[in-house]
Amino acid sequence: MILIEQLLEAKGKEIWSVSPDDSALDAIRLMAEKQVGALPVMDGEKLAGIFSERDYARRVVLEGRSESTPVHQVMTTRVRYAEPNQTINHCMALMTNKRIRHLPVLKDGKMLGIISIGDLVNALIDHQQHTIEELERYITG
Repeated sequence: MILIEQLLEAKGKEIWSVSPDDSALDAIRLMAEKQVGALPVMDGEKLAGIFSERDYARRVVLEGRSESTPVHQVMTTRVRYAEPNQTINHCMALMTNKRIRHLPVLKDGKMLGIISIGDLVNALIDHQQHTIEELERYITG
């Protein structure tokens, strides 16, 4: 089965993040620019939380807060995360059960990257396609 570290190697490990004092508007602008749905909130080298489009919609827009609200006031602080040695199936189950779409990947508390449910689905599809091609070669071989 595919490990998260393999997925990160394939997709790249570039991490876009915001600081706890950045505004919610700055965070949502960065998400739009980078075409991502969530950003880790980093306090120096430490993961302080995660800020998603869902957080923006629910905690800024619906609560009538200003767009200048600091991210630390509206971010998710109870962050679920993945470790590089976990499988994509394990992470998909976690994301499905907890109804989350993004998982930071940490090793010994250090941020290695972030994965989305879309990354996991794409990896599974690629893996299944490879398996199908191998079976076809075996049958026709």
